[in-house]
Amino acid sequence: MKQLKRNIAIVCGGDSSEHDVSLRSAQGLYSFFDKERYKVYIVDIKGQDWHVDLPDGTTARIDRNDFSFVENGKVRLFDYAYITIHGTPGENGILQGYFDLVDIPYSTSGVLVEAMTFDKFVLNQYLRGYGVSVADSLLIRQGYEQLVSDDEIEQRIGMPCFVKPATDGSSFGVSKVKNKDQLAPAIRKAMLESDSIMVEQYLEGTEISIGVYKTHDKSVVLPATEVVTNNEFFDYDAKYNGQVQEITPARLSDDVTRRVREITSHIYDILHCNGIIRIDFIISKDGKINMLEVNTTPGMTPTSFIPQQVKAAGLEMKDVLTDIVENQFA
Repeated sequence: MKQLKRNIAIVCGGDSSEHDVSLRSAQGLYSFFDKERYKVYIVDIKGQDWHVDLPDGTTARIDRNDFSFVENGKVRLFDYAYITIHGTPGENGILQGYFDLVDIPYSTSGVLVEAMTFDKFVLNQYLRGYGVSVADSLLIRQGYEQLVSDDEIEQRIGMPCFVKPATDGSSFGVSKVKNKDQLAPAIRKAMLESDSIMVEQYLEGTEISIGVYKTHDKSVVLPATEVVTNNEFFDYDAKYNGQVQEITPARLSDDVTRRVREITSHIYDILHCNGIIRIDFIISKDGKINMLEVNTTPGMTPTSFIPQQVKAAGLEMKDVLTDIVENQFA
């Protein structure tokens, strides 16, 4: 008897500024999935509009009671959700809680891990307790800006520094601040994206990004990508408009490469992650490895870091995605 294909939902969209970037990741994932093995659909979520793209070019409404839809007069249920939303509700635990309730396995970590990795300030404090090196930072909440003065920021964090949303994607609302006069407008800009913002120490060094995933029987740390940009930092234009040089594998010594791989694997285990994640680091000139952030729904366009690294490792995205999906059913 022929085995039925699993129905896979690539869940994209979301309610953040990176909605359209998420749609591009969904298209990339759709191209990578093994269509001989899976029946793959793209599900677009924005606010109360949840719909699935059907093969005939039409869409069907998702019934949020059980995440089902109707196709050709028949109710279809999904076996698995591959979440590729950058920002809320797919990267902060909200959607994960929903899928737990309707009993559908998914590609990311659980509610607590997603909520914690989404809040950069909370994550940094948590991982610091495990000995992971992170930049010093201050948290400012909307409505309580007066609790932290510009002088205190300059004295504690130093200049230059970064002002960024603490609880959103890292592409919007980020400023590199070079003097005190630039703090207030940078804070206002970040507050447009999040009601809590982080003022973070500037770390000079080589920026890298590295992917990792684990299953019941394997641990795969991918080759790191070195990020070189002439922009002030790795901002939206550098990420998505080609204003960056991405070198995979990164130009690191054997010793630094080994230590980066060990720390990457260790962080995955500390957080008890699921699926494929990407961790960004700054390697200081003295060889110190500083974690910047953990991305649990990394970009998946054909030119994104993860597909680059999978190719550099001599692997196929199709096989990696199959590993991740089937691990939930092992």
